[in-house]
Amino acid sequence: MSEQDLRTAPAAASHVDAGDAGYRKSLKTRHVNMIAIGGAIGTGLFLGAGGRLASAGPSLAIAYAVCGFFSFMVVRALGELVLHRPSSGSFVSYSREFMGEKGAFVAGWMHFLNWSTTGIVDITAIALYIHYWKAFTSVPQWVLALIALAVVVTINLISVRIFGELEFWFSIVKVGALVAFMCIGIVLVVTGHKVGAQDAGPLTIFDHGGIFPKGVLPMLVVVQGVVFAYASTELVGVAAGETENPEKVMPKAINSIVWRILVFYVGSVLLLTMLLPWSAYKDGESPFVTVLSKLGVPAAGGVMNLIVLTAALSSLNSGLYSTGRILRSLGASGSAPRFTMAMSRSQVPYGGILMTTAICVLGVGLNAWVPKDAFEIVLNFAAIGILGTWAMIMISHLLFVRRTRTGALSRPSYRLPGSPVTEIVTLAFLAAVVVLMWFDYDGEGHKTVLAVPVIIAALVIGWFCARGRVASIAAARTADPVEE
Repeated sequence: MSEQDLRTAPAAASHVDAGDAGYRKSLKTRHVNMIAIGGAIGTGLFLGAGGRLASAGPSLAIAYAVCGFFSFMVVRALGELVLHRPSSGSFVSYSREFMGEKGAFVAGWMHFLNWSTTGIVDITAIALYIHYWKAFTSVPQWVLALIALAVVVTINLISVRIFGELEFWFSIVKVGALVAFMCIGIVLVVTGHKVGAQDAGPLTIFDHGGIFPKGVLPMLVVVQGVVFAYASTELVGVAAGETENPEKVMPKAINSIVWRILVFYVGSVLLLTMLLPWSAYKDGESPFVTVLSKLGVPAAGGVMNLIVLTAALSSLNSGLYSTGRILRSLGASGSAPRFTMAMSRSQVPYGGILMTTAICVLGVGLNAWVPKDAFEIVLNFAAIGILGTWAMIMISHLLFVRRTRTGALSRPSYRLPGSPVTEIVTLAFLAAVVVLMWFDYDGEGHKTVLAVPVIIAALVIGWFCARGRVASIAAARTADPVEE
């Protein structure tokens, strides 16, 4: 076979994922663009940044920049895989193509671990935000969490178009609020206006211990929480399967992540540390609310709190959307229960969505049992899920590139730069984050790493339970390829 034949043959024999059947191309360009821009602007920045500023000080901006770089490399790799073959199963489908069913099993269930625990983080954050208003302080935290979950699940079950519209407007609100806050913050810094008893300006950083007020170690320890802030970046890859013209839409949407990281994460943290001393921020309260409340504007804190509440609702909405699609991809191959294949008349995979909801209900119980610690406990488990998901994306990309070098596949024009070095360096970074979590003796990170063997054991047991059904489904498809 000639080299030309090798390069054209894959078009006729490309991988097909049965889990992609039945979806509508309901997401418009504007939906995907705003999902990409606003997808990761959620609880990790709006709520998590407060406690991390209190721990690491201004060096948090460096942590955001470093983690942001690697998250962009991950989503850039995913973007290339999307242009190779758009799929609602996203990285699960690509893991299946390049690593087999075992790889897909691990990728899918690590994503489920990520987003089911992230859902608990989000409903916890929502309850904390609502408690900001005195009218709701008497309502138990778990009740507020349960109500929020019920509302978002209902919205997610209606249709993907409704999901896209809500995410579009959620993102508009989040991005608009951050831009407005940053404009106000820049004016305050330039004019040296007082924020509370503090004169705003760059000297605020250096007058309170500089970039590393507690040394370098606290910055390293908070990295696992910072990784969580970028958890939604891979969502844009899941959305590709229900997007019109992904070849045109996805590159622009993914490239927008670069300036989002620089402006919204690094820029906002630097502004926050110039407006108030890092020690003025505290865990459990949005740093943006802290600043606006210090300005003395009566409704400012309430308005910002409403906006960050929107961000948490958006994150929860996105998590339910993605897990529904990922679990359906797993279910199609036998790696998840049969009911995850269930799809409504409006082409919503409600089986997987309801399965994720069931885990979130357990999070409601966590809010009732340990309301003060619920956020941090599940945050670190979400970080483990994220690290596992990102690692599977990079490994899939490595194997994809290796296959293109044999001529079996062709790389699209939109590529991950620096391959294969980029993938190896990113995987080393993800491993380093786990090591850093191990040294977080005073927080939940150390306990989370101790749970990793349990997670691995659960994956092994789960695979041995599912492999018989996986093999029978694969055999049936091989015998009747037309069915796929």
